[in-house]
Amino acid sequence: MTRRSIFIFGVMLLTLSLQIALPLAAQNGQKPRRLPAELQKKLEAEVQAKAKQGTHLITAEELLNLKRVYSPAVSPDGKWVLYGVTTPDIPANRSNSDLYLVSIEGDRHKQLTSSPSADYNGIWSRDGKSVAFISTRGGTPQIYTIAIDGGEAVKVSDVENGVSNLSWSPDGKYFAFTSDVKLDSTVAEKYPAYDKANVRIYDQIPVRHWDEWNDESYMHLFVLPVKGGEPRDLMAGERFETPLKPFGGGEQIAWSPDGAEIAYTSKKGDHFAESTNSDIYIVNLASGSTRNITQGMPGFDRDPLYSPDGRYIAFHSMARAGHEADRNRLMLFDRESSQVRELSATLDQWIGHTVWAPDSKSLYFAAEDGATVQVYHIDAEDGSWKILTGGVYNHDGGLDITPDGKTMVYGRRNFNAPTELFAQPVKKDARAWPLTSENAAVLSTIRQATIEERWVTSTDGKKVQTWVVYPPDFDPAKKYPLITYCQGGPQATVSQFFSFAWNFLLYASKGYVIVAPNRRGLPGFGQEWNDAISQDWGGMPMQDILACTDVMLKEPYIDTRHVSAIGASAGGYATFWLAGNHQGRFSSFVSHCGVFNLESMYGATEELWFTNWENGGPYWDPKAKKNYDKHSPHRYAQNWDTPILIITGEKDFRVPYTQSLEAFTVAQVKGIPSKLIVYPNENHWVLHPQEQLIWFEEFFDFIGSHVKQ
Repeated sequence: MTRRSIFIFGVMLLTLSLQIALPLAAQNGQKPRRLPAELQKKLEAEVQAKAKQGTHLITAEELLNLKRVYSPAVSPDGKWVLYGVTTPDIPANRSNSDLYLVSIEGDRHKQLTSSPSADYNGIWSRDGKSVAFISTRGGTPQIYTIAIDGGEAVKVSDVENGVSNLSWSPDGKYFAFTSDVKLDSTVAEKYPAYDKANVRIYDQIPVRHWDEWNDESYMHLFVLPVKGGEPRDLMAGERFETPLKPFGGGEQIAWSPDGAEIAYTSKKGDHFAESTNSDIYIVNLASGSTRNITQGMPGFDRDPLYSPDGRYIAFHSMARAGHEADRNRLMLFDRESSQVRELSATLDQWIGHTVWAPDSKSLYFAAEDGATVQVYHIDAEDGSWKILTGGVYNHDGGLDITPDGKTMVYGRRNFNAPTELFAQPVKKDARAWPLTSENAAVLSTIRQATIEERWVTSTDGKKVQTWVVYPPDFDPAKKYPLITYCQGGPQATVSQFFSFAWNFLLYASKGYVIVAPNRRGLPGFGQEWNDAISQDWGGMPMQDILACTDVMLKEPYIDTRHVSAIGASAGGYATFWLAGNHQGRFSSFVSHCGVFNLESMYGATEELWFTNWENGGPYWDPKAKKNYDKHSPHRYAQNWDTPILIITGEKDFRVPYTQSLEAFTVAQVKGIPSKLIVYPNENHWVLHPQEQLIWFEEFFDFIGSHVKQ
């Protein structure tokens, strides 16, 4: 077994913000950047005050009280970075968002908005003197503007159904946004005589999506003159939407540099539930004409991005129809020739958040490099690329470039710390400096977990990368319980994320060692490794998880009587499957919104293209039936004999709560110690802090109380 240990004792305050005299390698004549003495003294005082309280292990309450930093955007003059901060309010069981500014040197900070309502989606004006944003301070979300030098916010829009996905045209004349448009009749309008009835009627699938039932409205793209006037619907009469729900946002809409047209992502075809074929459409503002620039490309095409010189539209694309986890390619559409070419052909990774260099000669993007996320640079002509960042981090918290092309701004996180913003010269391995330290004072008092990378040989001889996370103050002479973490997705790398639910620092602080395998079926290690889970959910991916578990069970510091397997969604599937196929390895299981019965899942989920691809078709198809029979966890229910905690949300339409009910019924009928937790107002995720705190209480109580005798 190959073994490489990486010990990470921070992103502590000294790493996050008290790099007070942070020296930068002098590049391009830049002088080392240092925080002003006054700010340095203030931060040091805060740290010393916290340090007097002594370091301690993080609690669930502290975890959920950490601030969330997101969406950095560099000002037109390159002097400021606009960003958002979401602050939890546990007593109110909600969160609030505000906008902030930080200088590119990181030495000046300014809070731009401070409403008790949500202020978000901030965008710069053309001259950099003001910021437009969306706020709920008046009830429905509307557009506001505010001068960065101070003053009150000014309301701009009054759209009945509110606005989302705000952008500002490069010429400064228009706002673009999305909003719901009613195009179909309600049941009440069809049957006015039955005004007490509460009915939904459908004649095609899907009838619901993610966490909402389909209704008579569609989300359309609008433009609104900045100086006032009526919003104009650029998709008038169309029963299609932009962006793609549930995860698509403003990145799926883009202005041309001259402000004459807008590109947007939409899925305009039949068989919505069975197809991944989205396209990129361009609408000319003067004529209103619309054209599809990705016609004939059968997979996901999305995220258009005009080059600053207007020659190209870059976009992300997946080649294979029906496959949501195909390699996410970087494509270029030549606006003169209408030719499309792949720029990232030599990179066997998924392209993430992308921005153009100001000179239009290259692009920057985030992508996996193994089990971390780094920032890449790629040449727009020949596709040659290089990685600019390094370290055991995810550089995936937003990305932007200064107008002079010399400095990039990104969010960075790892298992020990949530996202904070950093700036770095656009050179390989250049030293980064911190821009924000929203959580630094709290993190300075919390003992960090130790992270180790291992490569484990699976049952077929292939190597599996896995993270092992050790408790703070780990002592190899002691015995520790083990958690085997099963990743969801199913195609989502176990990278250096900082989750506010599946939080490895919190688990480790409770005294657990965590093993988190990047089993087959995850990106970051090439598309072949990623594709290996499709039609083999219960095959080699599960053997990879068991192989990594077995390696840890041989360690003298692991208490083999106290071993839990946990996971959500496809990770919840894994725990259900392992419950019937673990040969006594585990003392307890936790499945959150897990897939239990592949056949009933097919009839209840909303995006059929997913299960068609992953299982080879519907369960009545003779070619696919063998996959349902072999890989569905309910087929192994006769082997269940281990305590299990099952958690679900009633508004989860991706993996409906009936999957959890089926599994709980098995455990109860068989007399297995089991518990079911149902969240009536949550979907696939638990999003409210008080509900999340109950989740943690029940989770640690359950896995802590079930130990093999």
